[in-house]
Amino acid sequence: MKRKPFSDQRIIGILQEAQKGETTIGQVCRQHGISEPTFYTWRPKYDALSVPELRRLRELEKQNGRLKKLVAERDLEVDALRELLQNK
Repeated sequence: MKRKPFSDQRIIGILQEAQKGETTIGQVCRQHGISEPTFYTWRPKYDALSVPELRRLRELEKQNGRLKKLVAERDLEVDALRELLQNK
């Protein structure tokens, strides 16, 4: 699994620093060693969130993925049972 070089807290901090307007976005990106396209990718994803909200979002995404997997497994079981009943 690929490791993220920046924590969620650090990403939010970088975005807030750029939002202050004291320096340009290019300068903020250079200071933190990121490219401007990365910055603009992060902005819609993290800009409106605080750290606790982001943690909650990650938790919900993880739970949603687990539930989708369970539903997919149930669908496979139901299909297998239908097939078994049709063959009888």
